[in-house]
Amino acid sequence: ADEATLEALITHRYEAMARYARGLRAACAAEVEGLKARRADRAQVSLLKSVRRSLVRDQERLPQRARAQIDQVRAAHPVIDQMLTMREELRQLWLNTSHTREQLTADLRAWCRKAEASNIRVLQEFSIALRAVRH
Repeated sequence: ADEATLEALITHRYEAMARYARGLRAACAAEVEGLKARRADRAQVSLLKSVRRSLVRDQERLPQRARAQIDQVRAAHPVIDQMLTMREELRQLWLNTSHTREQLTADLRAWCRKAEASNIRVLQEFSIALRAVRH
C-alpha cells in the first residue's frame, strides 16, 4: 500500500466499505454454516442470522437492542469480532485528519499487514485487493 492506494481508498471509501460489508456477510454465512455443522444450539444460529444485516451498519445508528445482540455475537464469534474491529480501524484512516499523508499511508500498510496476518480469508483477500487499487 502506498499513497496512491491511500488516495484511492479515501476517494472510493463507500465502494471499499461496500466490498468489506459483502465480505463480512460472507464471513457471517460461514459462521452460520459452521454452527449448523457442529449442530450448535438453534438460538446461536438464530441470533447470528438475525443480526447479519445489522453487522454492516454503523453501530451508533442502531437501536440499543441490536447493539446488545451484536455484542453477544462478537463475544461468541471471534472472526466476526475481528472483522468489525478491523472495519472500524479502516474507517478511522480517512477520518483521522490530524495525521500526515505519510502517517496515514503507514497506518494503511499496518492495517493491511494485520489483515493478511489474521488468518481470516475474507480479510486477507480484501487487503490484497485494496493494495492493488490505484486512483
